[in-house]
Amino acid sequence: MKDGVLRAQKDRLLEPLARIVGSSLSPNLISILALLPGLLSAAAIVRGELGWGIAFWLLNRLLDGLDGVVARIHGTQSDFGGYLDLLLDYVIYLAIPIAFAWAAPTPAHTWTLIALLASYQINSLSWTLLSSLLEKRSLAGQNRLTSIEMPAGLIEGAETVVFYTLFFLLPGQIPRLFGLMAGLVIVTAGQRVWWAWGKLE
Repeated sequence: MKDGVLRAQKDRLLEPLARIVGSSLSPNLISILALLPGLLSAAAIVRGELGWGIAFWLLNRLLDGLDGVVARIHGTQSDFGGYLDLLLDYVIYLAIPIAFAWAAPTPAHTWTLIALLASYQINSLSWTLLSSLLEKRSLAGQNRLTSIEMPAGLIEGAETVVFYTLFFLLPGQIPRLFGLMAGLVIVTAGQRVWWAWGKLE
């Protein structure tokens, strides 16, 4: 919901670092490197080391934000890069809540994790199928924020970062946070279905 507003601010903050890093690292390599702290974050959660977990999580988000800025500044944007970035994001978005449920395998954690993962699947279909149809009809926007057309919704990248950070800060509230996020993600999918109904009829 806030991605469009925050995108310019993020790019401005990361631009100095991107100019330095981009001279030696490609955006795709940065995307791949971002995977490591993301997976280390999940491993730290399983071990109960939430301090390390949140540190690795924030490093993952920093690198994830950096790859796109490097690509834009150095003119190295590519469809494969956008695809790789989204794919690796999903790996981490799945690994971290699974790690929290693994670390505390109570029925509440398990069932709310299932609800959260199911909402992710429904939401993913709500925009990936729509993106394909928009491309087919040449309706994709020219000012979109990602390589793939993704209509705006209630839960986007910024809101996901907030929720996942809260997982670390409020581990005793994980079932409630999982359940709340699952509900809001379903609302987001519904927003995109509503948007598609108006555009594709």
